[in-house]
Amino acid sequence: MRRLGQVAGLMALFVVSVVTFMQTPARAGEIEIRRKVEYARHDGVTLLGDLYAPKEAGKYPAVIAVHGGGWQQGSADAYKFLGPWLAERGYVVLAVTYRFSKPGTKMFPESVNDVRAAIQFLRAHAAEMKADPDRIGLMGDSAGAHLVALVGLAGDSPTFSVAYRDDPNASVSARVKAVVAAYGIYDMAQQWNHDVLNRPGDNIVEKYLGVAPADDRKLYFDASPMSYTTKANKAVSFLLANGTEDDVVDRLQTDSFFLALKQSGNYVRRFVMQGQGHYWLTDPIDEPGSVSGYFAPRLLRFLADRL
Repeated sequence: MRRLGQVAGLMALFVVSVVTFMQTPARAGEIEIRRKVEYARHDGVTLLGDLYAPKEAGKYPAVIAVHGGGWQQGSADAYKFLGPWLAERGYVVLAVTYRFSKPGTKMFPESVNDVRAAIQFLRAHAAEMKADPDRIGLMGDSAGAHLVALVGLAGDSPTFSVAYRDDPNASVSARVKAVVAAYGIYDMAQQWNHDVLNRPGDNIVEKYLGVAPADDRKLYFDASPMSYTTKANKAVSFLLANGTEDDVVDRLQTDSFFLALKQSGNYVRRFVMQGQGHYWLTDPIDEPGSVSGYFAPRLLRFLADRL
């Protein structure tokens, strides 16, 4: 009986040890941060980004992160939480800013070309940045989601690839393997209609494109990621995320884009957060009840699988 008791005790200790091991999170690695990395100069404007990378030498999958702000404001600092978090888990993250729209001027396709240039820069300097040039993805929120979705599908198309041919990396491909887009704008005409009703004094799409749809519907078509959801672009994988109570961007934007991607044959996954609105991807990950913290493991699984 005593021997049986000893065996039972050892088994209990073994079970406790296994449970403890399973509940212990993987230790995050050390990282390095480089601020204000110049990735391009367009029309006299120096374009900068913040780099987050594992400290150890290597060849890591990379993500270019693009902030939101209605194409009018924002900074690379938006990814000061997700950038280090992903770097600790073996990813290179280049969080970039881009040129903004201003009253009386349009910024399309200039901002698209800025994001393209960030991909070209990272691919051309992959060894220096510890990045794998064959494993580059995009991530963005709100207006940033619009830009990454558009570049992810059409970055190398003639619509955008003919600009800035004097860039040092102009001949480098802007293709990517995966795109993560949160509460984005994918149909510019649809968002214009939404703004007319919900934000009549601040129609962000018209500010960005410079004209109303009735003045130039082709421009609205060219600027919409939805227009490029074709079988020819099905190699890019997508993770789409949005909240059900978004008062800035109609959730139907994501519904329609999700369906169009499926019809085109793209690998696409969906994350819908009940009761959540806009502006949550860039929140602190470890904050109690953080939507970003809830989303982060799903983001990591998607990147591990598709990038």
